[in-house]
Amino acid sequence: MGLSLTKKTIIVIGIGEMSGVFTRALLRAGHPLFPVTRDMNIKEVAEQIEEPEMVLIAVGETDLAPVLQQLPDSWKDKVALLQNELLPRDWRAHELVNPTVISVWFEKKKGQDYKVLVPSPIIGPKAELLKNALGQLDIPSWIVKDDSEMLFELVRKNLYILTTNIAGLEVGGDVNALWNEHRDLALNVIEDVLTIQEHLTNEKFDRERLVESMVEAINGDLAHKCMGRSAPARLARALDYARDNRLQVKELQRISQAQS
Repeated sequence: MGLSLTKKTIIVIGIGEMSGVFTRALLRAGHPLFPVTRDMNIKEVAEQIEEPEMVLIAVGETDLAPVLQQLPDSWKDKVALLQNELLPRDWRAHELVNPTVISVWFEKKKGQDYKVLVPSPIIGPKAELLKNALGQLDIPSWIVKDDSEMLFELVRKNLYILTTNIAGLEVGGDVNALWNEHRDLALNVIEDVLTIQEHLTNEKFDRERLVESMVEAINGDLAHKCMGRSAPARLARALDYARDNRLQVKELQRISQAQS
C-alpha cells in the first residue's frame, strides 16, 4: 500500500535554532515540511510548491524584509511570522494583509532545549495549526481575540527584549537583578522604548499594563540573561529611528554614550 499524504506541505524559510523547534513541533503534528535555506531560490521553490499549507518564515528580524521581498504572490496569504521586534508595519510594507503571527515566548539556545517564559500568543488563519503543533512539545500558546490585542502582545515582547538588552549593556546580569536592583534604570529605558513603539505603531498604550505584562515574563525566567549578542544593534536601531523622527530618548542616548 502506498503512502497517502493527507496534509499539504508547509514551507519553512530559515533553518536556525528557533526554526528547529517549530519544525519538530510541525513534524510531530504530522505535517510534511519543505525547508528553504539561504542558498535556495524562493521563486524556484514556489514553482514546485504553488499551494503550500503555510509558509513559516523563521529568519532573524534583520533578514525578514529581504525574504518578504522575494515572496511570490501565491504564497502571501499563507505566511506565518515569528520574528522579534515585529510590528504590523513590517508586513504591511510587503502587502501581507492577514498573516499568521506568533509572539514567541520560549527561548532556544544552541546546545540547549527550549525554555518557556510565558505562553505565546498567536493570531491569524493558521493560528490553530501552530497552537496544535506547539502543543505536541508541551509549549503553551493561546489564540488572541483581535488585532488590537495582538498589537499589545507584540509591543509587550518588544518592550521586554529592548529593555533587558539595552539596560543590560550597562549593568549586565540577569532580568531578576535588573528589575530588583536596577529598577530606576529599567523604568527609564522602558519610557524611551515605549516612546519609540508608540511612534512606530501610531498608537497609545496602557503603559502600566504593559509593564505588568513585562514583569510577568521576567518572573517566568528570573535567570534569563539581559544582554544578548544583538543588544548593541538593537540600541543602534532604536537611536537611529529616534533621531530620524526627532523623538526624545535621553536614557538610550546616555547608555550609548557610556558605551563609546
